[in-house]
Amino acid sequence: MSDRLKGAVRDLYGATARASEDVDADGAAKVAAAFGYSAAELDALPEEANLGLSCGNPTAMATLRPGETVVDLGSGGGIDVFLAAEAVGPTGKAIGIDMTEDMVALARKNADKTGVANVEFHLAEIEKTPLADNSVDCIISNCVLNLCPDKPAAFREIFRILKPGGRLAVSDIALKQALPPALKESLDAYVGCIGGAISFEAYETGLAAAGFQAVKIIDANADLNVYGEIDGQAGCCAPAAQTSCCEPAPASASAHESLAETVKSHDLNAFAASVKVFAVKA
Repeated sequence: MSDRLKGAVRDLYGATARASEDVDADGAAKVAAAFGYSAAELDALPEEANLGLSCGNPTAMATLRPGETVVDLGSGGGIDVFLAAEAVGPTGKAIGIDMTEDMVALARKNADKTGVANVEFHLAEIEKTPLADNSVDCIISNCVLNLCPDKPAAFREIFRILKPGGRLAVSDIALKQALPPALKESLDAYVGCIGGAISFEAYETGLAAAGFQAVKIIDANADLNVYGEIDGQAGCCAPAAQTSCCEPAPASASAHESLAETVKSHDLNAFAASVKVFAVKA
């Protein structure tokens, strides 16, 4: 099941990256603004860095300082890596980790456009990064940990690469109540960041089990139904592209369409919340 879910996520977000030029820019900006990005931040980004897939603004809550090394787990087109790079300055470094080859290629293309020197992007799963033990000051992530089938492994990996005293500042989705079967069993809902989410309590318990202290899970009180505002793109499930995201039933054409389809069927705010997640490696 884990491999099947990872395959579905990789296929769908890969399709989103390949169609980045066709993203509804106004819709993507509206989603980003709803989750805390300022107009100035969005204007400073490469054109295809914001794909409208955020559920928060982790760089705004991470208290990044000049000279720090920050890692973004599930970095996508690089939106938060570029903002983090500005915050840590030329003596710091911002590193993106993503398991989708097309997303990494897109982020590197965006980096080449900007000429930003203190960023790098790696193709890897967040449960097993290529980074050394105790090497990172801050971990950020934006609506990605819910997509990880093995969250305890991801939490342990985050703990491993953080320096003592390092911190976690993550935007994610957490559940207010158990999902109905129509959402829990939906592949669209899973790749749309809802079906794989865990409860506030499970999040806190999981991070504590990995060794973290000062764990806080805070409801950001954002409207999750804003995901319905962004148009879809070219499909990974077109007749010529029968990949794992098309089984057991045809999935949507892109991550945006998965989110939109889920929003059409359910009031996401009744079941889930955008959350700010904080923790410290003592």
